[in-house]
Amino acid sequence: MKKIGLLPQILIAFVAAIIAGIVFGSSISVVEPLGTLFLRLIQFIIVPLILSSLVVGVASTGSMKTLGRIGGKTIVYYLVTTLIAVSIGLLAGSLFSPGTGVDISSAGEAPEAKDTGGIVDILLNIIPTNPIESLSSGNILQIIFFALFLGVGITMVGEKADPVYRFFDGLAEIMYKITWVIMKLIPIGIFGLLAPIIGEYGLSVLLPLIKLVTVVAIACIVHAVFTYSIAVKTLGKMSPLKFFKGIAPATLVAFSTQSSSGTLPVTIQSAEDNLGVSKRISSFVLPLGATINMDGTSLYLGVATLFTAQAYGVELSFSQLLLVVLIATLGSIGTAGVPGAGLVMLMLVLTTLNLPLEAIALIAGVDRFMDMFRTATNVTGDATGAVVIDRSETKQDSGTNANKATG
Repeated sequence: MKKIGLLPQILIAFVAAIIAGIVFGSSISVVEPLGTLFLRLIQFIIVPLILSSLVVGVASTGSMKTLGRIGGKTIVYYLVTTLIAVSIGLLAGSLFSPGTGVDISSAGEAPEAKDTGGIVDILLNIIPTNPIESLSSGNILQIIFFALFLGVGITMVGEKADPVYRFFDGLAEIMYKITWVIMKLIPIGIFGLLAPIIGEYGLSVLLPLIKLVTVVAIACIVHAVFTYSIAVKTLGKMSPLKFFKGIAPATLVAFSTQSSSGTLPVTIQSAEDNLGVSKRISSFVLPLGATINMDGTSLYLGVATLFTAQAYGVELSFSQLLLVVLIATLGSIGTAGVPGAGLVMLMLVLTTLNLPLEAIALIAGVDRFMDMFRTATNVTGDATGAVVIDRSETKQDSGTNANKATG
């Protein structure tokens, strides 16, 4: 007998939760502990997952010389495009308001989003005074800061720090495996979270989900057409039409598989054969991009956060929106290669802003459809990085050779 895949399981759980909520009404709340169990399992993996994967992501760039030049340029480029992506997501969420009309605020009172202070306070609070306390309290931005510097420190020390690197590399692999196991429980979690919501509020909460998927899809297309076209045209000196045609095979595979890592061989082949990227650059930039670049996921994160806030009637301040940008941009280094990265990142943001985690039940039901667009965007963004960095290195090599000839 053929085993049912995860996607069919999610769809079955989604439909079953709707039916159970309609049939049993508010009494279906007896299954709520299943949803709580799933949320607690995700919360339990967040800190070790972010810490280990970020440390490995930074330290794996190799020597400080490599990190300082090719690695540095690559990381900066990917972080800038991620920042632009999450900003587009927030803008799209504000303009189209996908959560408007969803009234699921508990007991008639909207929860209060956590006050994050002004911009200066946010930036200063990123730096932990006690990293151990940050880990125990789950302060995400401080954990990200600590992990980034730990990764850089491992790179600077070199061979003597290999045992530390191997420890975090092993821990990261363990956390990836645990995350994979927890993701298998998504159908149970969806049923436990969604059925009580449907039972209490009815089918009206599902209507905006079509709008949510549409907004994410349009925002991803806008980001690809404008941001990537400008990048490859101005920095990569390549026609956007040639770029999109050349990377199309990888984009289609990513759209079908929803896996940046699984698409990597096709991405490398397309970049080298169709876009003329050198093997030296593609073999470094593209695997790094599959690890740290998540433009599509960050864009989705911006839309999903505003969807949750709008659904619960919460007004987010500018500093809170800035916090979303910071978490999505800095956190992208550590979670792009993680199964269910979008869900983990959304959990991080909602927890940090003190927004209800139950909204994940609604979003998870249509998450796979949005995952198609955001993974295709992630992979296309990886390729733009390869084109831009290859052009930059070619220009630098030409300048170096010219200086040697002159000398």
